[in-house]
Amino acid sequence: MKLTINKNSAKWMQLPRDVLVGHGVLEEVGYVCRDLKLKGNALIVTGNTTRDIAAKRVSTLLESTGNNAETILTRNATVEEVERVMEKALEVEASFLLGVGSGRSIDLAKLASTRLELPFISVPTAASHDGIASSRASIMDNGRSTSAQAQAPISVIADTKIISAAPFRFLAAGCGDIVSNYTAVLDWELANRLRNEYLGEYAAALSRMAARVIIEYADSIKPDHETSARLVVKALVSNGVAMSIAGSSRPASGSEHMFSHALDRIAPEPALHGEQCGVGTIMMMYLHGGHWQEIRDALKKIGAPVTAEELGIDDKYIVEALLRAHSIRPERYTILGSGLTPSAAEKVARITKVIS
Repeated sequence: MKLTINKNSAKWMQLPRDVLVGHGVLEEVGYVCRDLKLKGNALIVTGNTTRDIAAKRVSTLLESTGNNAETILTRNATVEEVERVMEKALEVEASFLLGVGSGRSIDLAKLASTRLELPFISVPTAASHDGIASSRASIMDNGRSTSAQAQAPISVIADTKIISAAPFRFLAAGCGDIVSNYTAVLDWELANRLRNEYLGEYAAALSRMAARVIIEYADSIKPDHETSARLVVKALVSNGVAMSIAGSSRPASGSEHMFSHALDRIAPEPALHGEQCGVGTIMMMYLHGGHWQEIRDALKKIGAPVTAEELGIDDKYIVEALLRAHSIRPERYTILGSGLTPSAAEKVARITKVIS
């Protein structure tokens, strides 16, 4: 029997080549660059705080291995900042970029390097969301938070000594981002059944496994524990790999992320992305008819927010975000369908005890 290959079914998978996770692995940045044949001028994208935490050391290590290292301090993850990073990279004739930080610096380095067609290395100093290894970047465009397609890092260097020393709130937020895989995959499966959207079984399984690990080990995820940081970082890297395999953010981003992005637009002071996604997952799991109490209990054990009050956001904005969420990415079908009614939005928020 002759095998027929459908060219339209081909998938482009872009995965990190070198992934280092562990105590003190920051010291290996020079070795990683040699292994990846990265030579010449490097541009380190970082922030004021993370410069002292890790970027200065990265610069010293690169210089000691024969690379020239320049640093740019960034302020906000905006389109304008991406352009500023690109200008700096061209000015110093950078041959590769490094994003050293919790999220903003990595996203900026990711987008700037993509547009310049240069490789970049992700060096997270906190594990607050899965952007550390994914091919997506969160960016503010005209005052609105958007998720932009970008390249995946060629390498991830996650020093758990540094990550475990970051405020625990960031690690807890990372757990919220990972747990949200549950409803993201349920939304993906729903779109497959009702809209015949492509469903990647392997990517979905990998995504679910990462979320299951966080649920099962919720009791052991504690502040100042490197084992906790290692567990969460590995799950976040798995998220990035799942998205690369799927060719989209579907395995890790569904209705709960749309809820979070809606909150970003309307709340006076939004919480961390992963915190909002965790709360959104509780409510979306209820809409799916799933075990939302398990999600809520696990996040509570970890110390992540599970209510509007704990997010620091008024109840009215939670309900409003639920009403707006379906319009954030109208092309992405989820359990929200064409939108909730005001009474349904308030009901789900009250039943799950997100609002009082």
